[in-house]
Amino acid sequence: MLTVVAFIVALGLLIAVHEYGHYRVAVACGVKVLRFSVGFGKTLYSWKPKKQRPGQDTEFVLGAFPLGGYVKMLDEREGDVPENERHLAFNNQPLRSRAAIVAAGPAANLLLAIVLYAVVNWYGVQEPKAILASPVPASIAEQAGLRGGERVDSAGFDGDTLEPVVSFENLRWLLTRGALDGKDVRLQLGSQTSAAQREVVLPLSSMPTREADAQLFRKVGILGPWTPPVIGEVQQGAAGQRAGLRQGDVVLAVGTVPVVDGQQLRELIRSSARSGTVARETWQVRRDGRTVEVAVQPDKVQDGTGFIGRIGAYVGAPPEFVTVRHGPVEGLWNGVVRTWEVSVLTLRMMGRMVIGEASLKNLSGPLTIADYAGKSASMGLTQYLVFLALISVSLGVLNLLPLPVLDGGHLMYYLWEAVTGRGVSDAWMERLQRGGVAVLLVMMSIALFNDVTRLFG
Repeated sequence: MLTVVAFIVALGLLIAVHEYGHYRVAVACGVKVLRFSVGFGKTLYSWKPKKQRPGQDTEFVLGAFPLGGYVKMLDEREGDVPENERHLAFNNQPLRSRAAIVAAGPAANLLLAIVLYAVVNWYGVQEPKAILASPVPASIAEQAGLRGGERVDSAGFDGDTLEPVVSFENLRWLLTRGALDGKDVRLQLGSQTSAAQREVVLPLSSMPTREADAQLFRKVGILGPWTPPVIGEVQQGAAGQRAGLRQGDVVLAVGTVPVVDGQQLRELIRSSARSGTVARETWQVRRDGRTVEVAVQPDKVQDGTGFIGRIGAYVGAPPEFVTVRHGPVEGLWNGVVRTWEVSVLTLRMMGRMVIGEASLKNLSGPLTIADYAGKSASMGLTQYLVFLALISVSLGVLNLLPLPVLDGGHLMYYLWEAVTGRGVSDAWMERLQRGGVAVLLVMMSIALFNDVTRLFG
């Protein structure tokens, strides 16, 4: 139920803001707006405000099908217009006014994203500290010399000025951009036990990247923040319970391998069955202030790509958190910067998908959006606001693409008109509209297929 509610609220808000951008600028430009609708299909609710601007008689509508909305304006191309209202018709407006009205929808979504990011920055959010977990074996991070437990004080793209890293999420975003843009990332590291610092460079430019998914971070080698290697709740009858592990045990070593954190311990357990057989190993654990040895043989479990080991216990404790909060000006500026960065990254990924350098699996549809809406809402208000900001940026950027059925396509028509001095002919308009619908349907089909594969595959 939470997923459904969170999804409907997200869609309703983002669509309403997008259409309000069109509506508000249309009214400001002197265009008569006939209907403002959030949703399509059967009308669930409609009303007309008693006080409207001169020349306006707008009906506000809530439709039954929530995947979209529209603003219907007076237009001679769509019906007869009384002589005394011809100056209020959209098609009779100057080119700059028509372009501004069309661009206002995507601009409203981008402005909403800035506001949402700013609100999160002002309110503050609990995020894990930028202390690194043990890197994935043979990954870029391990080859660069990371071992786990390092504190990232500052970071940046190689050749740029290093910026302070306030949280692990801050670092994750930098690594995402570096991996997808093919840029090396430089880290300035500190230690939890000493004041000494050192620098490492992660050569992300050498990493082939086609998908922005969980495997991306496995290739980089940094999966999460540092967590203590503590055993949590142990399931009855599972390998951990049979071996004598107890909740609260701190694992010091597995066989001859010292254990640094929970991430490393999870990887050791998973990899214990990759050969097809699972050997019994002696674990050193700290229990009630003393070190004891426990013989553990993980269970062998079939995974999608082979066998993995499991002990039937929660491994690791929550990481250390820090409250990230910014002042009024800094918070707003960070919102602008994050919106710009997400917009640029989204455009680059779309461009790479078009030329085949990135996988079409990066496209997501309504099922994935609904799933993330529910997950983010369950994590708290700030996470849900961050999710809304991300989707709002995506909606704004998507609508600026030069597809005839989208706002960006109409802006291309106006660019042609500005250059040639004449509008696109009706015949070409019809051909382009059909082509745009075909491309959009293909994109939606791929996105829906990806949704089903991710969620049910």
